[in-house]
Amino acid sequence: MRVAILGNFDGVHRGHQEVIARARQRASAAVPADQVVAVTFDPHPTAVLRPGHEPARLTTSERRSQLLLDAGADEVVVLPFTQEFAAQSPQEFAVLLRDEVDADVVVVGANFRFGKGAAGNPETLAELGAQLGFDVDVVDLAGSDGTRWSSTFVRARIAEGDVAGAAEALGRPHRVDGVVRRGDARGRDLGYPTANVEVAPGTAIPPDGVYAGYLLAAGERHPAAISVGTNPQFGGAERRIEAYALGRDDLSLYDEGAGVEFIAFLRGQQVFPSVEDLVEQMERDVAAAEGALGDG
Repeated sequence: MRVAILGNFDGVHRGHQEVIARARQRASAAVPADQVVAVTFDPHPTAVLRPGHEPARLTTSERRSQLLLDAGADEVVVLPFTQEFAAQSPQEFAVLLRDEVDADVVVVGANFRFGKGAAGNPETLAELGAQLGFDVDVVDLAGSDGTRWSSTFVRARIAEGDVAGAAEALGRPHRVDGVVRRGDARGRDLGYPTANVEVAPGTAIPPDGVYAGYLLAAGERHPAAISVGTNPQFGGAERRIEAYALGRDDLSLYDEGAGVEFIAFLRGQQVFPSVEDLVEQMERDVAAAEGALGDG
């Protein structure tokens, strides 16, 4: 017996978590308990249907799968989203759920669409499920205050620099993952060595500025002051994410995987009259980050 949840699940935000919680309830009611299987897609459908218009990614595929498991799924099935897959009728997709996913119950958010031209909706799925032998449960994705949780909502908060608002919708801080690359080593020269975290193109990154947050590296979660931008003080052109682990000058992370969590916006990107003025501001940024993070 299997309870399937369906969606892109980008970000695994609070609405998605409600879908997983409903599926867990349905699974736990069975004797013996059913398994919850999360069925998702890669790449994002828009990348196939409208290349170049796909939304910024909130999570990597790997982290999305881990978040789904952490939220209560027992298994994650990633279906390759291709032109052929997109051309399926709602009926064909429903048959796939029965024959390949082996779903006895399907739980979806109220905004779920499927089949060619997004012709299918939860009501369509319920009708098809009745014919094919599986039950359908629909979950409203609205929060208690009426806010409708969605990946689009989270992206909008991030794009505006409202990382606290994004965290509220996600149920955790927004995080980007990448690899630490060698930069200009200018931060070390100034007394604040940073990890230059290179993330994949198309990742949802907040606007240029300085943020308080955490650097996840070397098996630890380090309180950090984070700079996003092109470093105009020194004529930079490449947009980077650089994180200074507060009070640490002993980390060697080159070519290692790392994550950056954004907790609070501190200030916008600026150019200062002198390097000395910049260093003074960096001292204030570190103090502000410490204050924003508190005890973590």
